[in-house]
Amino acid sequence: MSVDHYENFPVASILLPARLRPPVEAIYAFARSADDIADEGDASADQRLASLQDYAAQLDRIEAGQSVESALFVRLAQMVAAHALPLQPMRDLLSAFRQDVVTVRYATYADLLDYCRRSANPVGALMLHLYGVQDAQSLRQSDAICSALQLINFWQDVAIDWDKGRIYLPLEDLARFGVGEAQIGRQQSDDRWRALMRFEVDRARALMLSGAPLAWRLRGRIGWELRLIVQGGLRILERIEQADYDVFRRRPRLGRADWALLLARALMRQPA
Repeated sequence: MSVDHYENFPVASILLPARLRPPVEAIYAFARSADDIADEGDASADQRLASLQDYAAQLDRIEAGQSVESALFVRLAQMVAAHALPLQPMRDLLSAFRQDVVTVRYATYADLLDYCRRSANPVGALMLHLYGVQDAQSLRQSDAICSALQLINFWQDVAIDWDKGRIYLPLEDLARFGVGEAQIGRQQSDDRWRALMRFEVDRARALMLSGAPLAWRLRGRIGWELRLIVQGGLRILERIEQADYDVFRRRPRLGRADWALLLARALMRQPA
């Protein structure tokens, strides 16, 4: 199972304990397939929403202790029972996927963070649950890391999202820096665009760093997993900066040479 198909989900890591692979894979399969319903194929919006509503109904059946038929939900029900997995984070994911069907612009940064709260933060909450970490501070810092990862993914994929008819850059920020939608369509990277992206990169970095202490506070494999995730996100931001914020010509991403750097940074004290 490749993590590349759902970038905010840390599945398939060699650091993941064997005992947690079954529940993580079950959650991943649920999230990946629901996301594909919202994003892939040529179904109409109504068909996509109906399919996502069926997913929500299956979660209701699991919660009620009723039988489910598809292999995906049978497996998920088994993992929910075995690990006392909360269903609300999964419902939050479905809410975000439904929003993807009907919402293609975000007026404010607050609106975008609300989307991240449901599209990304549930992943962190479920992972912490599996590791038995449930204190309020850890959850807040996990939310910051997950939302930052989602924002970083958006900044990577401006051109890809444009082709899907979506803009995740807040409209208030476009107006503030004098960047119009037509400029995104032209893939025009000028001083105004660079100023906008510098602002967004700095904001995503600050959010990531606000959650980063969690990765250095947690012990064992989850701590190392989180350290690498945090460093990976920060490295992508560096890649965007090194490209002079031109995310149109080449999507900033991590290469093989980056992994040694991430490991070295994970061995050091937390970033500041």
